[in-house]
Amino acid sequence: MPATSIQMHPPDHVWPVQAATRPKPLAPTNDRRADPAPTNDRRADPALTDADRELLMTSEAIDLALHAAAARLTGGLSPAALANAWLDWGVHLAFSPGKQTELLVKAARKSSRLSHFLLRTLMPPGRAEPCIAPLPQDHRFDDPAWQAWPFNLVYQSFLLNQQWWHNATTGVRGVSRAHENLVAFTARQMLDGVSPSNNPITNPVVLSETLRSGGANLVQGALNAMEDARRALAGSKPVGAEGFAVGREVAVTPGRVVYRNSLIELIQYAPTTQAVRPEPILIVPAWIMKYYILDLSPQNSLVRHLVGQGFSVFMISWRNPGPEDRNISFDDYRRLGIMAALDAIAAIVPDRPVHAAGYCLGGTLLSIAAAAMARDGDARLASLTLFAAQVDFTEAGELTLFINESEISFLESLMQSDGTLDAKQMAGAFQLLRSNDLIWSRMVNSYLLGRREAMTDLMAWNADATRMPARMHAEYLRSLFHDNDLAEGRFAVGGRPVALTDIRAPVFAVGTERDHVAPWHSVFKLILLSDTEVTFLLASGGHNAGIVSEPGRPHRHFRVHTHRATDRYLDPETWLQAARLEQGSWWPEWTAWLAARSGPPGPPPRMGASGSQDLGPAPGTYVREG
Repeated sequence: MPATSIQMHPPDHVWPVQAATRPKPLAPTNDRRADPAPTNDRRADPALTDADRELLMTSEAIDLALHAAAARLTGGLSPAALANAWLDWGVHLAFSPGKQTELLVKAARKSSRLSHFLLRTLMPPGRAEPCIAPLPQDHRFDDPAWQAWPFNLVYQSFLLNQQWWHNATTGVRGVSRAHENLVAFTARQMLDGVSPSNNPITNPVVLSETLRSGGANLVQGALNAMEDARRALAGSKPVGAEGFAVGREVAVTPGRVVYRNSLIELIQYAPTTQAVRPEPILIVPAWIMKYYILDLSPQNSLVRHLVGQGFSVFMISWRNPGPEDRNISFDDYRRLGIMAALDAIAAIVPDRPVHAAGYCLGGTLLSIAAAAMARDGDARLASLTLFAAQVDFTEAGELTLFINESEISFLESLMQSDGTLDAKQMAGAFQLLRSNDLIWSRMVNSYLLGRREAMTDLMAWNADATRMPARMHAEYLRSLFHDNDLAEGRFAVGGRPVALTDIRAPVFAVGTERDHVAPWHSVFKLILLSDTEVTFLLASGGHNAGIVSEPGRPHRHFRVHTHRATDRYLDPETWLQAARLEQGSWWPEWTAWLAARSGPPGPPPRMGASGSQDLGPAPGTYVREG
């Protein structure tokens, strides 16, 4: 199929510059929230004079420039959102003498506990049971050196202080839930920053290494810090990522690019078995990441596993947008992505339904496309698989801390100025959610201990980030994250709302136990919003490592249970008790599920449509664009 160049919008269609106000609802609704804000373009008001319009344009330009500059300094975090949350907490705490008394009593009790602990450590034999234990996920003080005096006193004092601040920032009557979560989160971030584990003077592991090496660890750490700073300023990938080049060490499963437009390349992978299932698989990755998370090294490539099991596999590779793509919409990703890929596959494998699988944001988009197809009588989907993908955003985890009107407006100013949301802003938000693991522990290892963590294929892929078009990302944040339009029946495709209840194809949904991007309780809500058979699988691991879970990988398990359309609803905790527990990778469970819903194997399809232009081998060109 020949390559095409598609104009995203007519030249006169431009995303409004003034987008800080809330857009009109996508469809009529009985929503009882606040009245909608004025339309985005206030300059269209016929009552305005030319002088008023000029003044309005000037004021908007000034505000946009100021907000964009501030967003660059704050990493995209809105100071107004933080100030509102802390003001809400502070005012209500000031008018809560009972809560203040409680906190004073708790402070006194913690001081007493710490004093008794100190006395026990000073008495023979010089060791005492800790008076507070770290949380299960907190491994900063695991080393036995922390149990020696005075470091045991230092870290115990820190943990008691951290616990007191949690009590102080939560449970204040009158504070909104969103503000309480944001205040508690930011307080935790500030405390984590001053943790004794981050200080070379109060960290016994660093002190021991410094004495042993004569300070060589600090010298090497300084060199590591300078090298990282140099690479960050140059926009280069981190140390070691060059060992995982796309098309050489990763994304090496053989295939061809069989279709290309201005937004995607469609890769068809070469069969490795003599016969393949007649229904092809289309994988829709998130465009917040490069597609090859699902085609990493040969030993952990989901694509290679699928073709080895006798499936014909197609993969969407998204183009990395630039400032000129600021007006690409969320629906453009559906039309030029999923729908264009299905059309291309139909030209190669005609009259065959497709098993479609979407990962993260790609799964959300795939759900919307499937609902629109079901509404319109398009029966090209044999099944739907969603990897760590949300369709209801009411329990979307700590990411919702960054999704409010102030924050979205702030990001819109930045995106309208730059045309895209840079990968650094997104990466920073994700790292904050697990700052101990992704920021501070790496800082201690690299800069205080002078040890470089060995680069892996997954880490190298994670550093190969992408950008988000301004319009698309604003629509996604507002319509899905902020307003939850898809789950509440307001998300429109083609001018009419879509409903997930229209989907009749069987669904296989995967959540992961330690997912901080798409918490599994949030992914599980798909069952509430479906009127079809849903097989839900809960895998061990996190958002990425839980999905990249190849057979033979140790310490892996999963739970799985099928909810039929006629079954009564099971809440997540009850589901855990009912689900079947299995050891090992979940990939064979999914391929068996696909095989049970596929026809008998037959001859492989041709590579590319008849008479199509040769667009080159996999992994294509879009994945290599920076």
